[in-house]
Amino acid sequence: MTDSLGHVPDDAPRGRYHGETRGRLANALWPLTTYLAPNLTVPFVSALLLVFNRTHIYGRRRVPMRTNTLLLSNHLSMIDSFLIVFAAFFPRELIQPSLLPWHPAAAENFFKNRFYAWIFNMLKCIPVRPGRRDLKAINRSTRALRDGTMILFPEGTRSRDGSIGKGRPGAGLALLESGATVIPVTITGMDAVLPVGRWFPRAGHRIVVYFGKPVDYSDLASAPRSRETAQRVVDRVMDRIRFQQRVIARLEARR
Repeated sequence: MTDSLGHVPDDAPRGRYHGETRGRLANALWPLTTYLAPNLTVPFVSALLLVFNRTHIYGRRRVPMRTNTLLLSNHLSMIDSFLIVFAAFFPRELIQPSLLPWHPAAAENFFKNRFYAWIFNMLKCIPVRPGRRDLKAINRSTRALRDGTMILFPEGTRSRDGSIGKGRPGAGLALLESGATVIPVTITGMDAVLPVGRWFPRAGHRIVVYFGKPVDYSDLASAPRSRETAQRVVDRVMDRIRFQQRVIARLEARR
């Protein structure tokens, strides 16, 4: 990852996964490639979802158009991030590139070979090592979040049945360290569009993206920095995401 000027910090990730280091040419092109790649792929993928599925977005105005904003969402499909970025920031990120979110991603899936690493580096993904207790990745995410925005899926895996599981404390640690504004995001319908095991989206389904009000965790910000405190922060956000799922159900029942 880079700092706010596009430079690779001295403690940039190094390890056995591909794409964790870059050459001088790649570093020089980094600001351009990380601008073009998301702005070309996000509208394209989202347009497919909007054209071939019925998609509705609630609460977009609740998302701050500024850095140090963290969107925490439930996780249903491999392309949830594309839709969230489009729904939250498009087209504002075209003129304000700092709004293009970072995405912590499983290193064993997204950085397992040079081709994958090349793609997901351009899409601003931060490799997270197996086990998800990667303190270096949490530190890198915290620094990236202070100068940008980020999308995280606290459950750590996709839901098979649309239910919302328990969040993991990593997102809470990043929040406590960065003091970011956290927006709870709830998605429904993507599990039918692109269920686990399928590689091409289906058509004709109803998709909803719901952005909630910022979650207040100021009472926990002064608590000791521990996994327990981080878990309490994440639990609070996950409760809001589940509540929003019920709100969506009521809204959709009226249609």
